[in-house]
Amino acid sequence: MVGDGGKRRRAPHLGPERRRPLILDAALEVFAAKGYAGTTMQAVADAAGVTKPVVYDCFPNRDELLLALLAREEQHLVITIVGALPADPSAGTPEEHVRDGLTAVLTAVAKQPQSWRIVFGAQYGAAPVVEDRVRAARAFLVESLRLTLMKSLPDVSDPDAQLPVLAELLAAMTERCARLLVNDATDRTPAELAWTVSRVVAGGFRNV
Repeated sequence: MVGDGGKRRRAPHLGPERRRPLILDAALEVFAAKGYAGTTMQAVADAAGVTKPVVYDCFPNRDELLLALLAREEQHLVITIVGALPADPSAGTPEEHVRDGLTAVLTAVAKQPQSWRIVFGAQYGAAPVVEDRVRAARAFLVESLRLTLMKSLPDVSDPDAQLPVLAELLAAMTERCARLLVNDATDRTPAELAWTVSRVVAGGFRNV
């Protein structure tokens, strides 16, 4: 930018609050490409086109940066998961709920693979505080599924024992399907993966 006197004027200074979203965007790109070990403050600074001190002005260390990134991406995923849960679990069959809900979730995975990669891959090699945050995100998914199953399967014998197990199994399959998509390890569509999972669990639903 050049002023009237022919001298280049400096770009407006962005304080830490305005810089943070830009730094988080850069961190997401770095993590998606390099994982936890490769997500250094210098790598994030390079991706953001700033100096490393600018990154430290926004986040005191790498773990705080990754926690902030997890928190932001989790918000996106929570909205997706909640939106995929059936509005009326008593309408339709559990198999249909799994198929429709999982199709919606996996379609979101395919559209935003970086967001899901940060949540479902951040724990590998990460600090304990980051691992705890990832486990909390997964626990939310399991609890959401458990509550949905409770309404979908009102006649389950011993629901306190059965439904958490079913929810955990569904969460594990959901996570595995998500990993297949974000790692380009399958040529199946989200709908095809969801249909397969719904058929696998259908027998279990009928026998609890």
